[in-house]
Amino acid sequence: MPRIDRYLLSQFLQLFGFFALVLVGVYWMNKAVGLFDQLIGDGQSALVFVEFSLLTLPLVIKLVLPIATFIATVYVTNRMMTESELVVMQATGFSAYRLARPVLYFGMVVGVLMAILGHALVPASRSALESARATITENITARYLTEGRFTHPAPDVTLYIRDISPQGELLDLFLADNRAPDMRTTYTARKALFARGDAGPKLIMLDGMAQALDTTTQRLSMTRFADFTFDLGALLKAAAAHRRGPSELTTAELLWPTQNLVEETGAQADSLIFDAHIRFAEPLLAICVTLVGFGALILGGFSRFGLWRQIVLAVALLILVQGLNTAAAEWGPKVAGGWVLAYLAPLIGLGMAWGLLSLAGRNRRPQRGWA
Repeated sequence: MPRIDRYLLSQFLQLFGFFALVLVGVYWMNKAVGLFDQLIGDGQSALVFVEFSLLTLPLVIKLVLPIATFIATVYVTNRMMTESELVVMQATGFSAYRLARPVLYFGMVVGVLMAILGHALVPASRSALESARATITENITARYLTEGRFTHPAPDVTLYIRDISPQGELLDLFLADNRAPDMRTTYTARKALFARGDAGPKLIMLDGMAQALDTTTQRLSMTRFADFTFDLGALLKAAAAHRRGPSELTTAELLWPTQNLVEETGAQADSLIFDAHIRFAEPLLAICVTLVGFGALILGGFSRFGLWRQIVLAVALLILVQGLNTAAAEWGPKVAGGWVLAYLAPLIGLGMAWGLLSLAGRNRRPQRGWA
């Protein structure tokens, strides 16, 4: 690679790394705050929070990479135009196409990262994340053993625990069972323990009292007990088998969906095929946004007032490309052969970039004077 290409590529990569790190950090922290409240509020440990946060990171990176790529391209190009570096290169005979070569290399580097994320890391992380969520859902201790909070293991059943001792004892337990239409039963116990049984978890209450109210006769009866076993397993519905979504499937499964896969995901075959081609189109979109941003700014020459007009043009073209991509994502899964629409936005964007570079080269040609 020529030295000038290495120089330009290094400038793009340095700023890309900075902007990507900032955007990923901001977006990830925003997601992590809600995740922290949800997991810690449900009684999960900090280790579970870290695990969930790391599993969401590949998808966050995949979402912000194109934005960071565009910002880095526009920022570096604007700075080098303002400092006359690109102007000098053009004056020495470098065409717009020649100057765009390191930009193309930069887009290809980002495209490779997008391909790795889209085809491997994101599906694997989403699958692991759903497995971790299923494990937590099945964990009765994490779901209902919350100090000082009313929980509902089942409809018309309310559970309250004042405190949980370091030994795992449930202190000052309250349990209201209103499932029977003509009977309301309330259990209170000084201590209680959870025990696993063949049919599910059981609640063993110690030193307590059961109060049964007959709603028909309004008669109240009380029974004190030294120990009493309440079957929670009969209340809890078995967790439904996890159905994978398109984001968890491999690219090969999406490209050639079977009938079993269609039934598992609940999506149409055309929709799954479209999702597969989106994974191939996203790296092209990364290349597209770099060339569009560079092509728009290279139209302007040196100016003391900056290249704000070209920057506005670059942003407008990016919005147009993203709008086409959004429209294709909406209509592509709904029609037979709609996977072709996955490549619509990248191809149109590349066409825009080619037109901008051609126009920039034409503007740099010396004008012939009249004899």
